[in-house]
Amino acid sequence: MTRAAPWLAAAAAMIAVAFLLKDFGYYSDQYRKLMLWVALALGFNFLFGIAGQVAFSHFAFYGIGAYAVVILTFKAGLPLGVAVVLGLALCAVLAIAVGIAATRLEGFYLALATMAFAQLFLVVLTEGGAVTGGAGGIANYRLPALELGGRRFTLTGPYYTSLIALVLLATFFVFWRLDRSYFGRACRAIRDNPEAAAAMGVDVARTKIVVFTVTSVLAGAAGMAYAFVDNIVNPPVFGLENVFLLLFMVIIGGSGRHAGAVVGAILLYMLPYVLTPLIGHHQALVFGIVMVAAMLFRPDGLVGVYDRLRARYGRGAA
Repeated sequence: MTRAAPWLAAAAAMIAVAFLLKDFGYYSDQYRKLMLWVALALGFNFLFGIAGQVAFSHFAFYGIGAYAVVILTFKAGLPLGVAVVLGLALCAVLAIAVGIAATRLEGFYLALATMAFAQLFLVVLTEGGAVTGGAGGIANYRLPALELGGRRFTLTGPYYTSLIALVLLATFFVFWRLDRSYFGRACRAIRDNPEAAAAMGVDVARTKIVVFTVTSVLAGAAGMAYAFVDNIVNPPVFGLENVFLLLFMVIIGGSGRHAGAVVGAILLYMLPYVLTPLIGHHQALVFGIVMVAAMLFRPDGLVGVYDRLRARYGRGAA
């Protein structure tokens, strides 16, 4: 099997599911949001699990991307393509600014600084008046029709779901390639021992800024895709509680492992839908107990459990 074959198979499977769910509005909506959560988990896993940066601004950039494309398209009247480019540029500029300031901080202080940025973003959204829609957000808009070759068409239904699938696959490919490169090895070295990495010639500050910027811009791209899932953006979606859920996804799945981010995101996104019909409003308590137990007894995550089982039964078979 060639290297391209798994990618093509994954893309074909995700797009096939998009078309299979074309007549199931609710399930199609949940599938789109699940893919966006997986994309966010992949980025946060690279930032936290591989590069070792405990930053809580990931959902803020998700929101910046979402609000930027909506405001630039429907309030400033710019073409969608221009709005997307400007929105990504805004995410990059803000990420570089925050990243430069955050290079002087580590651990708990970095977490506090990025948390403050995320809270400031929510305040701006809530107090933004007509520009951001205030606490109610912006609603009642639709994805503009695209023009290609003189023809106009709108990405709706399974076609938009397929577009989100491609965004997810592109996100996975970027982080997978970065992890397998010299840059990925430098990130892991900084995570494990910044002083030793610097002694070996790694520019620690620049590497941290680049990691923070790349992950933030891709989170903004996912936010742009989210903006047209329900055709509404409002502040609660980008609150800090979702950042902690993202952190749990990465830890439960297996920090520092791309497969762990995917597994953790799928499991924790689907778990409330399974628990609520069974135990009703007690699902939050059970959810919390499961999270704490998993972190205490399986700190290497579900992917680590899989590795141990494969090693044990693999040796037995041999």
